[in-house]
Parts: sequence; structure tokens; C-alpha cells
Amino acid sequence: MTFSNPIFVWSVIGIILMLAELVVPGGIVVLLGAACMIVAAALGIGLVEGIVQSLTLWFISAIVLLLTFRQVTQRLVGGDSHVDNTDEELDLYNQIARVKQTIGPGQTAGRVEFQGSEWPALGDGSIIAAGSVVRIICRENIALVVEPITEAQAHN
Repeated sequence: MTFSNPIFVWSVIGIILMLAELVVPGGIVVLLGAACMIVAAALGIGLVEGIVQSLTLWFISAIVLLLTFRQVTQRLVGGDSHVDNTDEELDLYNQIARVKQTIGPGQTAGRVEFQGSEWPALGDGSIIAAGSVVRIICRENIALVVEPITEAQAHN
């Protein structure tokens, strides 16, 4: 057996790729190696001959193996899928912020600091002094609607 024997070359490449799966996990490299073994078997029984037919068979068998076994492994193993909350309004509700610029009276907007940024804020019509702690009720356009709370409530 020499290195010019295509059956030997495809078999060695297939074995190397399959063993590489131990270093590069993910299930893809082993399937590429299996496609090499399919080409080696097809060359052995005379189904294909030449480099063009061999590469064509390798591409087709690799794609078929990848698509087939990906579906099978996804069904068997599943995966880490986690869907976070996509409603930003729910993430804002009941959060605590600190007033940076006095809010009110009436519909006069002020500013609050929330999550490291300053936001425009609307209150309930009363005056909420700068430095106060507020609870976020909702968001109206880009302004946060807040209500005043006491320091004791903020720490609970």
C-alpha cells in the first residue's frame, strides 16, 4: 500500500478526522471523516473512480450526513435554549431609581438615574425632589413613569 492509493488516502484522512473529534468536539468533524470513509468504500467497490467523482461524492455525503445527524442529535440531545423576557416593560416594572432632577409639579418632567443612565421621568403630579428614591411604574415613550417611595421601602 502506497500513499498514491486513493482508497488508502481517503481512509487515512477519514480516520484522522474522526480522531480529531476528540480535540475539536461538536460532532461535525467526525461526520466529515465518515464521509471520507464512504468515499474510500465507494472507491474500493468501484462505484467511483478519479478525484472529481471522489470529491463530488465526499461533498454530497458530508452534506447529507451533516443535515441528517444534526436533526437526529437535536432531537435526542436537545440543546441549551433559553428565551429571555422580551417585554422590556416587565423588566422596568417595580425597579428602583434615584431622582437626579426634580420631577413635577403637574406634568413637568424631571430626570432619574436608572441602570447607570439618566432617563426623563414623569411623576404623579406631585413634586418629587432630587435625591429621592422612586419606583418605576411603566414607560411612556422614552420617559419613565415613577412614584415616590420612602428609603425604608427601597431597602426591602
